[in-house]
Formats: sequence, C-alpha cells, structure tokens
Amino acid sequence: MLFGHKINSIQKLFILSAVLSLASACRSDSPSTYRSFISPMIGLNVSSGKDFEVKVLFGKEKKVDSVVYLLDTVPVISKTDTTAVRFKTAGLKLGNHLLTAKIYGEGQSEDLTSNINILSATAPEEYTYKVIKTLPHDTSSYVEGLEYHDGFFYECAGDYGHSSLRKVNPSTGKILQQTNLDKQYFGEGITVIGDKIIQLTYREKIGFVYDKATLKKLSEFPYTTGREGWGLAFDGQKVLNTDGSNTIFFLDKNNYNKIGSIDVFDNKSQIDNLNELEVIDGKIYANVYTTNYILIINPETGAVEGRADLSGLLPNGYFKTEDAIANNVLNGIAYDKTGKRLFVTGKKWPHIFEIKLVKK
Repeated sequence: MLFGHKINSIQKLFILSAVLSLASACRSDSPSTYRSFISPMIGLNVSSGKDFEVKVLFGKEKKVDSVVYLLDTVPVISKTDTTAVRFKTAGLKLGNHLLTAKIYGEGQSEDLTSNINILSATAPEEYTYKVIKTLPHDTSSYVEGLEYHDGFFYECAGDYGHSSLRKVNPSTGKILQQTNLDKQYFGEGITVIGDKIIQLTYREKIGFVYDKATLKKLSEFPYTTGREGWGLAFDGQKVLNTDGSNTIFFLDKNNYNKIGSIDVFDNKSQIDNLNELEVIDGKIYANVYTTNYILIINPETGAVEGRADLSGLLPNGYFKTEDAIANNVLNGIAYDKTGKRLFVTGKKWPHIFEIKLVKK
C-alpha cells in the first residue's frame, strides 16, 4: 500500500511557474525586465501563528500603480507602493496556501504566484508504552482494520484472495463469525456505525455495508473520495477516512460522501502514509504505514500533538524474510471505551497487545 508521496497539482504549478520564470530571466538582457517573488520562496515552511514577509522584485521598465496581495484567491492587502508587506498565519489551516501578487500599471495587470506550507506550531509530545496484556491473534490475518465493540474484536483481513470481515473472541483469538470477500477485492479499513459495519476496498473504488450482528452484506456504495481506500473510523458524528496521503477525510455517516478534510502536519513537515484510525477521547490516533509510530492528531487542525513509538512489541527477528519484514508492519488500533483499554496489533502478528501509552 506504499506507492509514493502525494504531490498535488498546486505544487506542480508552482514548480512549473518557477522554471518558466527562471528561463525567461536567463533570456533577458537585464534582470530588471521581469518580475518575481523574492520572498517567500516557493514551498516555504512557516510555523502556525508566525508572520512571514512578502517581497516582490518589480523590475524597472513598467510602472506600478498598485499591488493587491491574495492568499488562496482572497484579497488580504492592497498597496499603492512596492514596499514589502507581512502576512499573519494565525487562524489559517495547516498545509499548502497559494500566494498571489496582482500588479496593476499602465492599464494592465500581471499575476505572480508563490506558496507557503503552514506547519504545527509545537513539536509533538513523545510517548513510549507499557504492555498490559498479550492476547492471541490469527497470523493469517493481514490486518487492515480493527475495532472493539461489546466485548469483541471486529477485524478486516486484507490481501487479494484472503480478505475477510471477522468477529473475534479477544481472550482466545477464535474467529466466531467470518464473511469472505470475493477474490477480486482487497479488504481495507472498517468502522462500526450503530448496528452496521462499513468496509472499504483498496483500489476497487467500492465500499460494503454489513449487518453487525450477522456480518451479512447489506449493500455497496461507491468510494471516490481518496486515491485509494485505506483506514476508517467513526467519531459519533462523521466517518474518518485515510487514503495513504497526509489527508484525513470526513465522510457523511449516511451516504459516505466527503464533507470535509484536514491535512496532517507536525512542526517539521507533512506526515504521509496515514493508515488505520481510531478516535480516542476526542483525538485521532493513526498508524503511519511501514513505521512503528502511532500519531495523536488534533481533529480540528490536523496538528500532530503526540507520537508514540511502539518499537519492540514483537521480538527482533520474528519475521525472517525481507518481504515479511517490509509488509507485516504495525497496523491496527482499537479502543474499549467502557474499560478505557487501548489495543494494537500488526499485519500477520501473533498477538494483539493491550498497552498503555507513557510520556517519555
């Protein structure tokens, strides 16, 4: 499920614009015959709440009557001179923002563009863990989704030809009920909504709805929100969904259409490969695919507030081959709301672990 980082169309546009501007400058007899941003440089990272300077090289051959500066197409500052200005980031959404300078003069206008990335203002708190209990787990299960409800685990096992939805006894690991997916489907994230279970598929652009009591499939729905189907969770109001990027999508709980999203950033960069999800005490917990990290994310802003390193849950050398080591990674978060218990596991792991997070 790892197929490279997300590069959106806006970023591509910025890169192309920069290349074209540079080429134009190289062809010019004088650098004063073209215009460009001096600051911010394309892709500048700015901590949320910090101001940043906007300065433009206007050139000398064209008169400037006024300049309007826009952020994400919304006018912010209007000037009748060419001095630098400062922008505030307080209240802006984390992630990429388009900056435009619209220059007016001699009856004409010209647009210059740049962009910034707004990062979390603070570093995430670091956590380790304590194992409370070790439970058995079926090692044939390539875990894509894990839930705990009413004393049972509900689990999606993935992979083509081996995908299934299961109800499992936590104490014994015994599969109590199982519904297999057709071999053309790769089962992915699941979540429980009332008396139903919702399940995504990996690349098939379809989701399934099951009866929670019987695991009988009730209906299907088109999934077109993300580039692929990865993780699911339910916060009581809306469905949360990942697609392997740094975006968490919000879906309507009734028709599973997109109603919003957040982009996830820590204080250094965006965090890609977000996978299995759980909502615990109002925070989003997310596996980062192919790593031993679980992130604790602010659901309003996307800021990473905590990071738990779960290295060492399995003994070194448990998986023998390079392929198994690369694929059978940490994935699966479940929470017992009544007992306040946190469970984690991985793909084809022999155990589900009840753990307690401990601040370092």
